[in-house]
Amino acid sequence: MSQVPDSDQRTGENINLGDGIRRGLLWSSLNAFVLRVGNFAMGIFLARILAPEQFGVFAIALTVQAVLMTLADFGLSTDLIRSPNYKAMEPTVATLGLVTGGALFILMFFSAQPTADLLGNPDAGPVIAVMSLSLFLAGLGVVPYAKLQRDFQQKRLFGISALDFIVVNTITIVLVLLGWGVMALAVGRIAAQLCTLIAQFVLAGVRPHFGFDKSLAPAIVRFGLPVAAANMLSWLLLNIDNIAISRLAGPIALGFYYLAFNVSNWPMSMIGQVVRSLSLPAFARVVDDGKDRSLGVAVGPVWALGLLAGVMLALLADPVVRLVYGDRWAQSAQILMVLGVFGAFRMLFDLFASYLLAKGQSSTVLVVQLIWLVTLGPALFFWVSRDGSLGAGLAHMAVALVAVIPTYFVALHFSHTDMGLVVRQLLIPVLAAVPTAFVAWLAMNLVQGDFWRLLLGGLVGGLAYVSMLYGWFRRCLRLLREHGEKPRTVQPDLQPQPSASAVALPLEGGK
Repeated sequence: MSQVPDSDQRTGENINLGDGIRRGLLWSSLNAFVLRVGNFAMGIFLARILAPEQFGVFAIALTVQAVLMTLADFGLSTDLIRSPNYKAMEPTVATLGLVTGGALFILMFFSAQPTADLLGNPDAGPVIAVMSLSLFLAGLGVVPYAKLQRDFQQKRLFGISALDFIVVNTITIVLVLLGWGVMALAVGRIAAQLCTLIAQFVLAGVRPHFGFDKSLAPAIVRFGLPVAAANMLSWLLLNIDNIAISRLAGPIALGFYYLAFNVSNWPMSMIGQVVRSLSLPAFARVVDDGKDRSLGVAVGPVWALGLLAGVMLALLADPVVRLVYGDRWAQSAQILMVLGVFGAFRMLFDLFASYLLAKGQSSTVLVVQLIWLVTLGPALFFWVSRDGSLGAGLAHMAVALVAVIPTYFVALHFSHTDMGLVVRQLLIPVLAAVPTAFVAWLAMNLVQGDFWRLLLGGLVGGLAYVSMLYGWFRRCLRLLREHGEKPRTVQPDLQPQPSASAVALPLEGGK
C-alpha cells in the first residue's frame, strides 16, 4: 500500500495529500492492469482445458488454504511494518512466523483428506495436501515482506508479483499439457511461492535470522491475536459460499460459481487495488472540523466507476461468458448477473472499511464483519439449498442490502462523517445506472452473435452512462483534488494503522 514514508509521519511536517496520491497512482495502476490482464488470459486458457468439476476441486483446496493462510502471518508483518522498534523485533518475529507457519502446515497436511471428505469433495484431498506447503513458506517470508513494505519498495514488490505470475503460469501450463489436471494448479502455486520467497529475501537485503526476546514476544502476540482473528473473519466472508455450495450443490455447481465469482472480481481487482493502495493513507491524514467530508468527497468517483462495471457485467453476462470461456460455461452467466452488481458493493464496502481504519476504528470494522458473517451464513445455506449456486449470489446481494449497508451507515454516522454528502454521492450514479441498463439492454438485443451483443451493448451503455455523469464526475474529481491539495499536518506521534487487508475484505485475486 502506497504511503508517505515514516520520516514524514514523525516530523510533523506539512504533507500535500494530492502529490502523495498522484505518486502512488502510477505503480498501483500499472500493477493492477498488467497482472489482472495476465490473470484474465490465464483464466481463459484454463477454463478451456479443465472441466468445471476440476475447478471445483481446486476451489475447495484454495478455500482451506486461504483460511489457514490468514493465520500463518498471525499479524506479524503488520506489526513489523507499523512498529518503530522493528529492528529489535525481527528475530522474534521470524521465529514466531516459522512456528505458526510450520504448525499450520502440519495441521493442513495431515488433515487434508478428512477435510476434503467433510466438505463433500474427496478428490480435493491430495491437492489440499500439496497446497499446505504454502503455509510454511508464508511463515518464512514474514520479515522480508514486511521490510519491503516498510521501505515502500513498490517497484520491487511489483517485480516480485510479476515473477510469481510468470512462474505459476509457466509451470501450470506445462503440467496441464502433460496431463496433471487440477494438481498442476497446486504444484505451480507452490513453485511460484518458493521463487518469490527467495526474491523477497534477495531484494529486501536480509537473511533468515531467528531469535526470541521474551520481553518483546508478549506484545507481539497481543497485537497479532486480534489481527489473525480479523483475517479469519474476512476470509470466511468470501469463502463460506464455497463451503455451502460444495456441501449442498456439489463440485460441478461450485466450478460454475467459482468462474462467475472471479469474473465479477475483474473490476474489483482493477479499480479496487488502486483505491486500496491510496485510500487508507489519504484518509489518515485528513482532519476536518465538525462533519468529516473526506469520505463523501472520495466515494462518488469510486462508486460511479464500480457501479458502471457491475451493471455492465450483469447485463452482458451471457455474451461475456460464452465469448470468453465457451458455451459449456454458459450456466455461469446467470450467477454472474447477480455477482456483477455485488462486486460494485464490495468495492464500496472496502472504501468504507479503509476510512474507518484510518480513523482508528478497527473494532468497528470487526463488528460490521461479524454482523455480515452472522447474517450471511444462514442466508447462504437457505438460498443454496433452494437455488443451487445461483442462490449464493442472491444471498450475497440480500445481505449486502439488508445488513451490511445499514450497519456501515450507522458506524459512519457515529464517526462524525458527513452522511448527507455520502448519500448524495451514492444516489446520483444509481439514478444514472437505471436508464443506462435499459438502453444497453435494448442495444444488445438488436443484434445477433455474442461478439456483436457484447460490443454494442457495452458501447451504448457506456456512452449513455458517461453522457449523464460527465459533468458531475468532473466536479467530483475537482473537489477531490482541491480537498487533497490542502496542507495536512501529521502529528509526530501518529502510528500507521494496520493495512485495510488486515481486517477488511481480502479482495485480491477473487476466490
